[in-house]
Amino acid sequence: MKQKLSLALALALTLSLAACGNQAGGGSTPPAGTPPSTPPASSAVTPEPSETAGTPDNTPAAAGDSGILIAYFGVPETDGTDTVANASRVATENGVAGNCQFIAQAIQQAVGGDLFAIETVQEYPGTHQPLLDFAYEELRQNARPELSSAIENLDNYSVIFLGYPNWWDEAPAMIAIFLAENELSGKVVAPFCTSSYSSIDNSLHIFRELASGAAVAEGLTANDQSTIRPWVDQVMAQLER
Repeated sequence: MKQKLSLALALALTLSLAACGNQAGGGSTPPAGTPPSTPPASSAVTPEPSETAGTPDNTPAAAGDSGILIAYFGVPETDGTDTVANASRVATENGVAGNCQFIAQAIQQAVGGDLFAIETVQEYPGTHQPLLDFAYEELRQNARPELSSAIENLDNYSVIFLGYPNWWDEAPAMIAIFLAENELSGKVVAPFCTSSYSSIDNSLHIFRELASGAAVAEGLTANDQSTIRPWVDQVMAQLER
């Protein structure tokens, strides 16, 4: 299973890089004066066999025995039927899901832990251009979408990997809500994002602002398979300091 997961991840991320680079030129143009931005990363992943295609993980272990939580938000895009050329989706024998879900599963394969999908009451467009436009307006208006999923046993976790798509060079609004609504003091928080060409760096300010009591690890832009395991090991090493 790990070998299959690694091969699928390598394919998914490679295709996602090519697709996102092409999509960037076709997105909406922000109003004059808006800084350079990054459109949502495309969805190109392979879920575990036990999952329904496109269905997020909503089952963190009741006891949180590992002490590790892998939380993520993502919107798998549904447009496009050629999943190889389009690469907004990658279909395999196990189904289709979003990039962030796949990266979260890769982290779980590397270090264990419990998966948790951050969900909102607000439904997001499932096609690329409407999603691109909606994400821009949400960030421009400083929207605060209501979360529809919650972690009941947060005290059992000492490490939280937190993933999201890099929308317009920022973390989506619900990531700020997640940070504000959960007490993370004393925990290690490790941000990761999916993006074809923009670094996670510009989005990290919300962690300094809203998770000041946590030890925030160096963020990862998850566009290279070879960086995932070393980054995970670096995060876990913080617990030993």
